[in-house]
Amino acid sequence: MKRRKFINDSLLIGIGYSLLNNSCTGSKHLSASQFNVPKTLQDEMYQTALAIAKQKIRGGPNDPVYKKPFVDAAFSSNIFYWDTCFIAAYAKYHQQELPIANALDNFYGRMEPDGFISREYTKEGKTMWPKEHPVSVNPPLLAFAELELHSQQPDLERLKIVYPFLKKHFHFLLKQYRMEDHLFFSDAFGSGMDNIPRYPDGWKDDGKGIKLINLYPEIFVYDGISPAWNKQGRSVDFSSQMALFAENLATIAKIISEEKDVDSYDQFYNETVEAINKYCWNDADGFYYDLGYGKQIKRKHIGMFWTLLAGVVPQDRLDRFLQHLTNPAEFWRTIPIASYPADQKEFSPEGNYWLGSIWAPTNYMVIRGLMRYGKKEPATKLAQQYYWAVAEVYKQTKTFFENYAPDSVSKGNQSRADFCGWTGIVPIAIYHEFIKGKK
Repeated sequence: MKRRKFINDSLLIGIGYSLLNNSCTGSKHLSASQFNVPKTLQDEMYQTALAIAKQKIRGGPNDPVYKKPFVDAAFSSNIFYWDTCFIAAYAKYHQQELPIANALDNFYGRMEPDGFISREYTKEGKTMWPKEHPVSVNPPLLAFAELELHSQQPDLERLKIVYPFLKKHFHFLLKQYRMEDHLFFSDAFGSGMDNIPRYPDGWKDDGKGIKLINLYPEIFVYDGISPAWNKQGRSVDFSSQMALFAENLATIAKIISEEKDVDSYDQFYNETVEAINKYCWNDADGFYYDLGYGKQIKRKHIGMFWTLLAGVVPQDRLDRFLQHLTNPAEFWRTIPIASYPADQKEFSPEGNYWLGSIWAPTNYMVIRGLMRYGKKEPATKLAQQYYWAVAEVYKQTKTFFENYAPDSVSKGNQSRADFCGWTGIVPIAIYHEFIKGKK
């Protein structure tokens, strides 16, 4: 089965239809009561999401590679790293019914001696992408996922088992992708935000990036200039995710009495936070930017808000930074939060995958980041408005989608149906954390 093809920096997937076509070009900050969802619909959505996720369980003794049943992202016959980590964000509430720990173990079981874990493996258990290129690296969220499971079902023995894998994987990423300025470089597609341009406007391939050797060109074309832009830049999102990884590892180390490791994680965390704030913050704009050749690339995208979940943003910068998030002319659209802001030329009102679409993992990341900073009101508004929009689409379709449109209450124009998958975050995790029992 062929996967979606990434050709000449454009993502080509079947174009879907639009629902409840609201023509508004932004979203006013309405009161929470205007986004109420009836309890009967909440319950129906929850049960439907759980049923879809259960249908996606695969693997087991008869599988030639994946010998234990696991809950799958169900995007293709391959398994996916950051999808699986975000599935943990809702499967944590149903660990007996949804074998999410086994899904995480699939990645530990394929880790190479140097700590490399690919972001995607085939049904044969082979890496889809070459280790030498950063396209093989997804947001490093395995420790985050383990702590999600532990938060609902504490399991000290599991943390002791997985900790050596997490530690080795962390050090592999540090060695391979951290540069002398203490920031990390990455790949556009590997970052998980497939078609967001990461290179400077007008950039031409200078041959200084790590060259991609595609292992499976017959099923996935990734060419153009995107895969040539990597070592020349620095990524706010990957750098923040690595800070979060270190912080999560320190937490796990304390839980399992490996305190000897904590100081090194703390030192790494502090160095990374300092570097992001030193090099990537633009005080005139009140925003963080990726770098290219040591200079800021003046392009906003949802990846910058990983600084919230990682605790990177100093308090004296927080309000100015959040003004971009809550601005209807930028990220806070009809359905918040747009993956790409409306004040940039590539923005698509229909979504066009990561050029505007609303995604469960990034919305959940923003919600959790806001809560970390004690911003309960905007976190709750975001959770409730997003939940309401997904419910409105569900009423018409009786299912959930890979992503949603920013400027209409509809599925994204490049979006798969029956996606639980990480969209299960909305009817299950957001329900538990922001909807259940609320009036």
